Amino acid sequence: MPPADEYRDATSADVSGTDLSSTNVESTVIKSTVIKGTDVKSTDVKSTDVKSRDGRRWAALSALAPGTMLRDGLERILRGNTGALIVLGDGPAVDEVCSGGFELRVPFSATRLRELAKMDGAIVLDAGAEYIVRAAVHLVPDPTLPTDESGTRHRTAERVGRQTGCPVISVSKSMRIIALYLDGARYVLEDSAAILSRANQALATLERYKFRLDEVSGALTAHEIEDLATARDVTVVAQRLEMVRRIAGEIEGYKVELGTDGRLLALQLDELIAGSDFERQLVVQDYLPARASVNPNAQVGEVLDELGRLSPEELLDMATVATVLGLGGSGMLDEPVEPRGYRLLAKVPRLPRPAAERLVAHFGGLHKLMAATVAELQAVEGVTETHARAVREGLSRLAEVTLLEKYS
Repeated sequence: MPPADEYRDATSADVSGTDLSSTNVESTVIKSTVIKGTDVKSTDVKSTDVKSRDGRRWAALSALAPGTMLRDGLERILRGNTGALIVLGDGPAVDEVCSGGFELRVPFSATRLRELAKMDGAIVLDAGAEYIVRAAVHLVPDPTLPTDESGTRHRTAERVGRQTGCPVISVSKSMRIIALYLDGARYVLEDSAAILSRANQALATLERYKFRLDEVSGALTAHEIEDLATARDVTVVAQRLEMVRRIAGEIEGYKVELGTDGRLLALQLDELIAGSDFERQLVVQDYLPARASVNPNAQVGEVLDELGRLSPEELLDMATVATVLGLGGSGMLDEPVEPRGYRLLAKVPRLPRPAAERLVAHFGGLHKLMAATVAELQAVEGVTETHARAVREGLSRLAEVTLLEKYS
């Protein structure tokens, strides 16, 4: 995860009125991040591999989060001033590197882990940390595997993790730290106070970005109603939505690390980002040029995936984002565009999504929708009189409120 000073840089800057093309704050906050302590680069790894590796990482960190029995056992080992080497997973790959010791296969408990850690050798748990499978095991990984560690316990932990693909935990007696080795990376577990401090800084950053997102989203709505929307307006909203998504993803990581201590953080995060993923989809649906013989939903998914793969520098380049959205390059940013109406129809209360889809397909654009009468709206198949009146009144009220806010 990003160092705390990156978030401090972002939160100390007033980004609410900053132009996206000129700020360095954006670049700081949306940098690709890894968990504290890892030097692994993922830029050249296929996205599917990255997702798979991230899934394993979060699963392992979740198993070690505060409030779990495993974390309780590890902290007991630290307080007892002893070290430990623990493999999370059993099977043929782990058996190959195990020598000696004895089999137990008894239910896991924190006190059993603490007592077994007093013995020489490693402890092997099952993947779910529900059973202690073996104890006092001598681990013999391939000595040719690369490692940056110097201590015997840590070198063994990293090599076993690389060779077996299983998470390996090393508790250091001298440094008094708990380290997780997984997929060639080292993650140092921190206490909840340190993680909460960074998480609160990240939340403050997210609040600023969400505030700015609401501003540019409201401006886009006003321009759509006045038929003044440009590719630049759409691109700015798409940029902000993607930035909010990325910051929220980092906070999700803090939430996993905090375990039961992250309940309040989870509530705050959910409140801040509620509906933002759906709005990302609607913005793309509204403006993405249709392609023949291509499923529209699949096309929207491809664009969202491509936005997610943009580097921080590419995301800050409006021409690049506009190209991904199908709105042209830098020379087309000030060209007028017309929405289909998905985004504003989503703001109409009690309007089912299928009815909104049919209305967009029938009228083809927002302004034709806004100009339609109740009878014309009701003439669309699957749209009842109740739906037609809701659309007519909802769009009229939305236009009135939006323009009043803009010019007040």
